Amino acid sequence: MPYGIYDLVANAGTVVVGQSHDTPFFAVDCLDHWSRSVGRSRYPHATRLTVLADCGGSNGYRPRAWKYGLQHRFCNPHGITVQVAHCPPGQSKYNPIEHRLFSEISKNWAGRPLLSWELILNYIASTTTSTGLTVAAHLVEDDYPTGIKITPEQMDALSLTRNETLPSWNYTVSPMSK
Repeated sequence: MPYGIYDLVANAGTVVVGQSHDTPFFAVDCLDHWSRSVGRSRYPHATRLTVLADCGGSNGYRPRAWKYGLQHRFCNPHGITVQVAHCPPGQSKYNPIEHRLFSEISKNWAGRPLLSWELILNYIASTTTSTGLTVAAHLVEDDYPTGIKITPEQMDALSLTRNETLPSWNYTVSPMSK
C-alpha cells in the first residue's frame, strides 16, 4: 500500500510503501519518515507544516489515532506544529497529491505487472514530469496492527485546536511542552 507526501514548493514526492496495514500510525510514520529523510534538510528552520488530507482513510478527520499519532509521533519529537485541512468527502481529486503525484505514478507503471517490491519501488522512483517532478520511494516492513483504540481521556490531553471554519475537518496540533 503506497502512502504519499507531495511537497508543492519543491515539486517532489515521497512515497512510502507498506507491507502491513494502512493505519493512522502508518500514515503518521510516513510523515515522520519524510521529515527525517527530506523535510528537515529542505526546510531546516520550519516550525509549522500544513497537511492537506483526504476526509477518510487512515489520515481522515475521524480516526482518533491519526490525531494522537500526530501529537506523540510527529509534533512532539520534531517540535513542529501541524495544521491539518481535510478535503470534503468525495473531493480528494482536488488534493494536489492526486493529480500531481499519484496520477503520474499510475501513468508510469500503467500496463506493467507489479511482481515484486523492487519493481514497485523502481516504477515509483522513476516517475518524472516535464515540469520537474521527482519522486523518492521507500519500503517499510514494520507491522502496523489494526484496532488500536484511543480513549476520550487521551484525546482530551492532546494539544489540538479546532479551527472556526469546519472544526472537525480543520485543526492544528501543536507540540506539547516537556
